[in-house]
Amino acid sequence: MQNFAHCGTLAPSNFRVYPRILRVLSGLVVLFYKGSMRKKTLRLAVLSLGLVVELVLGSAVGLSLGTSLVQAKSINEAFVSGPIAFQELPKEGQETYRLIREGGPFRYDKDGVVFGNRERLLPPEKRGFYREYTVKTPGEKNRGARRIVCGGLEPRLPKQCYYTQDHYASFREIVNTP
Repeated sequence: MQNFAHCGTLAPSNFRVYPRILRVLSGLVVLFYKGSMRKKTLRLAVLSLGLVVELVLGSAVGLSLGTSLVQAKSINEAFVSGPIAFQELPKEGQETYRLIREGGPFRYDKDGVVFGNRERLLPPEKRGFYREYTVKTPGEKNRGARRIVCGGLEPRLPKQCYYTQDHYASFREIVNTP
């Protein structure tokens, strides 16, 4: 699996391409101002050049057309990140899990709301099966990115629970629960 954290447009491998792009762009602008190129043709040339640049740089860093520098994970990559034992959860996660089993009280208004599984990283279930709960992140003033998502017919007796530390980008099933 590739690491895309280093793939910003300022990646060292991209600096060889920038001077060429700038030369072509400046050449187009010069032609335009000399009157040998119409505005419509300039736009088309710049658009074409932009497409070529995206293809070249995109393929150099493993991205496809129309994407930003964030690559979505496939279902297998996101879901198969291995289970996490209850004891391995951060202490705030363990406390949140205990509160789920006790039925609250929860710190945040959104705790216990239906989790839609729009990312489709968890096993498919009917709407309303999953509920999300905030795992407090020390130092964060808002809810942060950590959550526990539990599924089951009864919120206090979840069939299965998952921990995410990256706001639903990946999940780990919580095992060995008390």
